[in-house]
Amino acid sequence: MMAFGLFTILFGPLADRFGKVRIINIAAIGTAIFSMLGALAFNLPSLIFFRTMNGIFGAGIIPVTLALVGELYDEKHRQKALGKVLGITFLGGAMATAIGGTISYFGSWRLVYLIYGIGEFLLAIVIMKVLKKDQPVVKKLQIFSSYKKAFENKSFIQITSVVFLSGFTVLGSFTYAGISIMEKTGYNIFIVGLVLSFFGIGTVVGGRFVQSLRKNLKKNFLIVSGIIGFISLNIMALSSNIFIIGIGLFGFGLAYMLIHSTLVATAQEKLPKMKGTVMSLVSLNLFLGAAVGTQVNGYFMEIYSTSAIFSLVSFVMLGMGILSSVLVLKYEKQKRKIAFDNLNI
Repeated sequence: MMAFGLFTILFGPLADRFGKVRIINIAAIGTAIFSMLGALAFNLPSLIFFRTMNGIFGAGIIPVTLALVGELYDEKHRQKALGKVLGITFLGGAMATAIGGTISYFGSWRLVYLIYGIGEFLLAIVIMKVLKKDQPVVKKLQIFSSYKKAFENKSFIQITSVVFLSGFTVLGSFTYAGISIMEKTGYNIFIVGLVLSFFGIGTVVGGRFVQSLRKNLKKNFLIVSGIIGFISLNIMALSSNIFIIGIGLFGFGLAYMLIHSTLVATAQEKLPKMKGTVMSLVSLNLFLGAAVGTQVNGYFMEIYSTSAIFSLVSFVMLGMGILSSVLVLKYEKQKRKIAFDNLNI
């Protein structure tokens, strides 16, 4: 996750300079190769190396894809499109746990990397054939000047800082969800993997209905999302019933997608002509938050219990919903003011 987060800094400006589809193609091939090599790992350091390289190339897929989607849709339809892509992304992550758990339970962990790598390679070939190449949006590769412009936008940095909390809360705790469920219920990794897929289903539902929910809930949208996340995480912390835990996972995924897709859409609006750079900083914060969250939650788990992690991050998620609401409403107010002033001119 650390490698993924750090190298998004490089891939975003590269995508703006050389075209997003070209970068996605290169990254997809690289990811497939190092996934397959993971199956040949001969000790822990070699596995860490292959997974690190996997993360580096992976950094050029999801963030750049989201930047490409942001360019293809206008402001009215952008969040719904981003929500759908993000939902499918996290459903893939959750289902990967179920599929990987099944493969490792009946076969070997090496088969997980090998099968995924082959699948990724086949998809990479399809991507190269199907995706139409886009045009670069900048004429020169200027990594430092791109980020300087981004960091000068105070409100943009505030939004991406909240994304750090998002990574800390979601990815930093979801890492331990399987362990927690196994300890509580006694079910094997195969069953637990299937239950974890409810998180992914929640993200897909959130991505599908984010725009209509935001329209109906209006100013309370993000706060309600934070409350849903708070309740869901505490269900996961307190319950030992696998069906109720599944409901908690679904609510957790739903709340996360409602908040995260709103933050991503808002961040892209802040710097509309630099979406590659925008998604690099968003992903950097997301995965650095995930890396820090995994570390902090690991220590917390050793001192207390695995379940206690979800009680801790439930408060972070509630705070994230409130803070996101304040920042997004502030931005929308500024946007309306600018539109009103332009109308009067």
